[in-house]
Amino acid sequence: MSDTLPGYGLATFRADLFAGLTVAMVALPLSLAIAIASGATPADGLITAIIAGFLISALGGSRVQIGGPTGAFIVVVFSVIAEHGYGGLVTATFMAGLILLCAGYLRAGNLIQYIPEPVVNGFTIGIALIIATSQIADFLGLGLRHMPADFLEKLPVLWAARGAVNPWSLGIGLATLGLIILLRRLFPRWPGLIVAVGATSALVWAFALPVETLEGRFGALPDRLPVPGLPDLSPGRLAALFPSALIIAFLAGVESLLSAMVADRMHQSRHRPNAELLAQGWANLASALVAGLPATGAIARTATNIRAGAQTPVAGMIHALVLLICLLVAGPLVGHMALPALAALLMLTAWNMSEPHHWPHYLRLRAADKLLLVLTMVLTLLVDLTVAIGVGVALGLAIRLRRRNVPPADWEAPDR
Repeated sequence: MSDTLPGYGLATFRADLFAGLTVAMVALPLSLAIAIASGATPADGLITAIIAGFLISALGGSRVQIGGPTGAFIVVVFSVIAEHGYGGLVTATFMAGLILLCAGYLRAGNLIQYIPEPVVNGFTIGIALIIATSQIADFLGLGLRHMPADFLEKLPVLWAARGAVNPWSLGIGLATLGLIILLRRLFPRWPGLIVAVGATSALVWAFALPVETLEGRFGALPDRLPVPGLPDLSPGRLAALFPSALIIAFLAGVESLLSAMVADRMHQSRHRPNAELLAQGWANLASALVAGLPATGAIARTATNIRAGAQTPVAGMIHALVLLICLLVAGPLVGHMALPALAALLMLTAWNMSEPHHWPHYLRLRAADKLLLVLTMVLTLLVDLTVAIGVGVALGLAIRLRRRNVPPADWEAPDR
């Protein structure tokens, strides 16, 4: 951040202030919805956006990066909580922070260019499908409190509950979707997410509609930040959670650097990849100390920040401070948010994550790349993210070496 301070004046601060306020209104409902979809509480998402979001902006290598919980983490976070409990997730997040710090100090930020693009696209589409299906229950008001972690196991549970659709929930969900799309087209600079969710949630409150709200399911939001504390770092716990920590670190590193590259193109700037990894490391360590979720750079929120006129990391820090104020003084108001409205928001987020405008391009890829994309997506859906990424990266690198016409190794029979 030090390179942005020389020449910083009132005009720049005004631009950052407006951008920070705007992106905070986008981040508020997203942070709550992502936490719920991950199997955590709304407060966990908000606390993560405050603590990790502030540090990612203050310490990062991008001038306009916005950090916090993101949709890419939903699958792995849900699985870790289901298998190891929320305390296990906190430990895995702490370990991921240490891994990211090591990667930053070892200057591994430039290695992202070696990750095959079909692998990134494949697991992103797979994650998007899992997110969308995880929101169907709240969107339709089915009243299902405990959903299976596996994608295939969710489908029969949803089908069995099809007769319990709440028309009021469905109406609120559809209205939220329509409002978000309409506001984005008519007023693209507005924080349309919070306006749409706020408007439909206000209808639920004003007419006492039979629709579940945040406070109705999770209770009141806290009015203060938690006291920091170390997670369980016993050797057995660390060994059990190490694979999950690796995946969290991988996702945090890849998404933050992808987001920074998008920001460079939009803002005409140049990020420092290793500084970005270090910031992600410190942010995830800090998030774990307050029992928060994993965090990374968020592409959609970063783009919103840039469109709103952000000039420096101060905008991201303001965004985190605005969210802190919401936690301290506006908890009861936030508690009235309708769950179908937040489900609609996440379903639209999943649709955008899948980047449907790129689908025609995927159909024109080489056969090997198409196979790699589909294989990564299928493994993400049917097995888990760890296997999908491991197999995808290994096959992708093998395909890349083959295209470079690397001669086969001159193997000889071993002398045993």
